[in-house]
Amino acid sequence: MSRLSIDGISARLSGRPVLKNVSLAVGSGTFLGLAGPNGAGKSTLLRACLGLIPAEGAIHLDTVDLTALRPFERARYLSYLPQERETAWSMSVEAVVALGRLPHQGRFPMMTGADHAAVEAVLARMDLLPHRTRAVTGLSGGERARVLIARALAQETPVLLADEPLAGLDPQHQIALMRLFRELAGEGRIVIASMHDLTLAARWCDRLLLLRDGRAFAEGAPATVLTESTLRDVYNIEAHIGEAAGRMIVQPLDIARKTEDHS
Repeated sequence: MSRLSIDGISARLSGRPVLKNVSLAVGSGTFLGLAGPNGAGKSTLLRACLGLIPAEGAIHLDTVDLTALRPFERARYLSYLPQERETAWSMSVEAVVALGRLPHQGRFPMMTGADHAAVEAVLARMDLLPHRTRAVTGLSGGERARVLIARALAQETPVLLADEPLAGLDPQHQIALMRLFRELAGEGRIVIASMHDLTLAARWCDRLLLLRDGRAFAEGAPATVLTESTLRDVYNIEAHIGEAAGRMIVQPLDIARKTEDHS
């Protein structure tokens, strides 16, 4: 059973502190949602884990010190689904997905039988076999999202990090993606995804980390993190918290009213 440990991560962007001593431990089989308002540090935390920005602190997967690895080596442990879905080159769907196999290849990349099998499996899983020869530049936004997810899955890493993966997707594809993340966790992976939709986070994630101003504000099961009090404190909103079809729903209603001090 794998365990991702993030200890005391701090980061600055343009000289401004964005992450402030954030710690987290996540075990195999967990789908963790990162929540919090814009600017809370969600994307920065993911990018710090990936080594895409300078950061202080320690990041381990079991006994492996991820901060000591080169990017190519770290990509064998962490796969990444970024916010940006634009593609600059007119590559085929299959070629883009095959890029996920690069961390497993040597200095002179060459597809092996295992690589081809991995690509074929994720193309089938993401329902991309009919599109394998199409240029990604000619796909819709939702189709490109599925291609990039397939590329991340082709890496076959124990940890998948996703930065606002639901952005731009219609409700059906949002739910389908949350189902996929839940399935991946059920297969023993660690999935960490930042998101703004609180109901989808509450209904599909095992745990949530709620960030505010670069710090961890609350962490735990969705029902313990997404309370009326925390939503007022972190998002400055009033919300209806209920249940539908056996799962939690969180519906923002209005901006929270400030309590006047008459003393």
